[in-house]
Amino acid sequence: MTRGVIDRFEGDVAVVELEDRSVVEIQRKLLPEHALEGDVLIIDGEIVSIDEDDTKNRKEKAEKLMNELFE
Repeated sequence: MTRGVIDRFEGDVAVVELEDRSVVEIQRKLLPEHALEGDVLIIDGEIVSIDEDDTKNRKEKAEKLMNELFE
């Protein structure tokens, strides 16, 4: 099992940065339908799910940093 973050979509492929900073492409059809850029994925073989809690925490942290930058 490994974890990664969706960096972007290119057509039918999601470009995902893994924990070790390597990048892989995953077919969009293998992702949950509601997957978005920035979502944290749990990849277990061919089963891919979204870590909702980690995704929420990462987005809140990024928003906080952006707000601090623009204050």
